[in-house]
Amino acid sequence: MLVVTTHAVEGSPIRRHLGVVTGEAILGANIFRDLFAGIRDIVGGRSAAYEEELRKARQIAIDEMTMQGSELGANAVIAVDIDYESIQIGQGGGMLMVTASGTAVELDRPPR
Repeated sequence: MLVVTTHAVEGSPIRRHLGVVTGEAILGANIFRDLFAGIRDIVGGRSAAYEEELRKARQIAIDEMTMQGSELGANAVIAVDIDYESIQIGQGGGMLMVTASGTAVELDRPPR
């Protein structure tokens, strides 16, 4: 399935708009403790382990969004937006939510 951030796909007219589709992934509070416990992983202010977890969460959100689009009969999701939101739970606990949303469409001529 084609996934783009643009509102159209050049050379592929939209036949039908099928609706908004979304996907979510949540990184739990334990992930933060585990990642920060491995602080030795940080090089130059970046944590490879933390970045890998964010990549996984983003891919899960995109996969859920495209699965929803497939169920609607879409062959593309356009105008995709990915957001990150931190959620505080109690004292010191927190979660990170990654959401992907877009518009499921049926393109007249899907690009190759």
